[in-house]
Amino acid sequence: MAKGMKDIMKQAQRMQREMLKAQEDLAKQEFIGEASSGMVTITMNGQMEITNIAIKPEAVDPSDVGMLEDLIMAAIHNAREKAQQSSQEKMSGLTGGLNIPGLM
Repeated sequence: MAKGMKDIMKQAQRMQREMLKAQEDLAKQEFIGEASSGMVTITMNGQMEITNIAIKPEAVDPSDVGMLEDLIMAAIHNAREKAQQSSQEKMSGLTGGLNIPGLM
């Protein structure tokens, strides 16, 4: 194998190790999404798993369950956006801004 090809392979292996480490770091992070000024908060990890849901009592109106459902969905989307943004920022730093399909 040519020296140039060996260098490319080493660089690719180093990048792969760095990306795995970044993914592990992201999995440990927590992202908090909220709706209606914190009436509903969702905590999600970097693997997009919901780890906690908090609902303030005043957000619960038995005559308007639909509103509570909407607040929960909004908080989930907010947390997911934060997690995805953090993931994209971390990975783009490793890939030099290249969008490599399947990495995230």
